[in-house]
Amino acid sequence: MRRGVRIRVDPIACDGRGLCAELLPELIVLDDWGFPIIRDVDVPHNLIREALEVVRICPKLALYLEPSPRSG
Repeated sequence: MRRGVRIRVDPIACDGRGLCAELLPELIVLDDWGFPIIRDVDVPHNLIREALEVVRICPKLALYLEPSPRSG
């Protein structure tokens, strides 16, 4: 069984441009100041390509993917 991945943000690097939430609204919303709030769930298989693209085009390189924690 393959482990999933999750999107994470480096809050120090992020400057709140909001591009990520525009491109991946299924997993990312913005707070009142425009900074991303990322759902703490595995990226669904059908959104992996979009997640990779959002990470790639982040202007501040603040987003990254990490393996999901092992369950149980």
